[in-house]
Amino acid sequence: MAVDRAVAKPLYRQIYEGYRDAIVERRLRAGQRLPSTRSLAAELQISRIPILNAFEQLLAEGYFESRVGSGTFVARSLPGELLTSARRSASQRPPVRRAGRVVSRQVEALLREEPGPWLKGLGAFNMGQPPIDRFPLKVWSKLVARHCRNTDPNLLHYGRYMGFSPLREAVAEYLRTARAVRCEAEQVMIVNGSLQGVELASHVLLDPDSPVWVEEPGYFGARGALTLAGARLVPVGVDEEGLDVSAGIAQCPRPRAIFVTPSHQFPLGATMSASRRLRLLEWARNSGSWIIEDDYDSEYRYGNLPIASLQGLDRDSRVIYIGTFSKIMFPALRLGYIVLPPDLVEAFVQARRAMDTSSPTFLQAVLADFIREGHFARHIRRMRVLCRERRCALVDALQLEFGDAIAVLGDQAGMFLTAALPKRWSDREICEAAARQGLWVAPLSEAYLGKVLRQGLILGYGGSTVEEIQAGIHRLRNVVTSCSIPQRLVTTPGRRRVSRAEV
Repeated sequence: MAVDRAVAKPLYRQIYEGYRDAIVERRLRAGQRLPSTRSLAAELQISRIPILNAFEQLLAEGYFESRVGSGTFVARSLPGELLTSARRSASQRPPVRRAGRVVSRQVEALLREEPGPWLKGLGAFNMGQPPIDRFPLKVWSKLVARHCRNTDPNLLHYGRYMGFSPLREAVAEYLRTARAVRCEAEQVMIVNGSLQGVELASHVLLDPDSPVWVEEPGYFGARGALTLAGARLVPVGVDEEGLDVSAGIAQCPRPRAIFVTPSHQFPLGATMSASRRLRLLEWARNSGSWIIEDDYDSEYRYGNLPIASLQGLDRDSRVIYIGTFSKIMFPALRLGYIVLPPDLVEAFVQARRAMDTSSPTFLQAVLADFIREGHFARHIRRMRVLCRERRCALVDALQLEFGDAIAVLGDQAGMFLTAALPKRWSDREICEAAARQGLWVAPLSEAYLGKVLRQGLILGYGGSTVEEIQAGIHRLRNVVTSCSIPQRLVTTPGRRRVSRAEV
């Protein structure tokens, strides 16, 4: 708000019209709190009288509302004239992209892949939702409060490019013990989640149009980060042993980098076999390719002990290992880590300096204490038991509601599984209908870059209780029935066996 003493228009009228125009143009929104007349007078360096007169007029006309003991707010119920103006204003807004406006080719590619509705909600079957209902908030809150009371003022400054040293040491110790990663704290960089790790690796390792192998089907989040860096994505098939290295060599003999999820392939859930791992490492060494290993949810494994990392087998420092706390802690923490080959540390530091400087030091300090005091290890053990229970509930519910009409893939690890569908079913149609019912199921077909070889439903179970899973699968069956699905496949669950050729 500003006033001009040089014009003839009275001050109260300038203030009145300024607020009224801001509301009509929706720069001030319904329910928004307004400054007190006393503070506004001090800010504008004028008497309170014109401000009181303007506020009184706006209150009388219904643009403002006063709440005893709370202050003055933009009215929630606005005058009819304003609503008409707002609708007219909205109808006259320019389109999202005006003709002739140029954005980069990378962003153009991303704009062509608008996220589906299944990625826009939280709740049953969201594949990225961990069990935040069981996170030890009391413990975390105590650690936060302790740092608030006794914080080092340096924690409020910009942090180091590589991250907070005590957290890097804790991460390195954890990875050496739990994931057989070969690293020291000096190689660990703390980042804002695993996707920033992929983005950083892309900027450091790739030039525009550099060829990169990606799993087919594969993780669309990483594909987006690589596309934004200008990489040329080469989809390489995945089977029950993980990435098909021989197929990749035949398609693109010398990729600049290879993006892979060897411990729990997204979205089919395969674990890369030992022979494939060794072949991939040998090929990377001989071809000079880099391997970006995304180990996003290795803590959740149910049939056996966690699989050792690919990086731990690497003797030529070709692997950039990426992990995240989003899946085992909570997504809003936005902290992850990269383990770097020693000779690439300085390159990653310079890229990080140009990108965003550092991750929040205060949260890193809290997380370091959470790990060092044993809370992290206890939390992992509890979450592993809880997710195993939820996984079993989901598999049982799918069998009960769909019988042999679907095939469950990748249920031995992680927080999601994939239900493969008969070829004649449309996973996208089902997922769009499910989203309208508040079920956030993702279609397997969206994970393909090229020809879609399978239809399926990607179902997260980490963030849903057993009761929510059971009720949700029952609702999902109703959704499937309402879609253009052959009724004989879904009306008698458990009685019809689908042949391998159909799935």
